[in-house]
Amino acid sequence: MNSFSLAGRDFIALNDLLKITGLCESGGRAKTIIAEGQVKVDDQIELRKTCKIRNGQRVEYAGQQIVITA
Repeated sequence: MNSFSLAGRDFIALNDLLKITGLCESGGRAKTIIAEGQVKVDDQIELRKTCKIRNGQRVEYAGQQIVITA
C-alpha cells in the first residue's frame, strides 16, 4: 500500500492521481482504465474520470492501493 499526500490541496482528480503516482503511464491511459471500470475508490468501482479524491480515501488499481493523506 502506498500513500499520496495532497500537500495542502483539498483534492486531486482521479485520473491525475493515477498518472502522478505512476500507476498509469499517461493521463489518457488513466481515463481509459477508469471508463472500463478497472479502478476502485473506497472499494467501489469509480467511472468518473475526474472524481475528486480527498484525504482519507483509498484508490485501488491492478492490485495496487494508494491511501490519500493531507
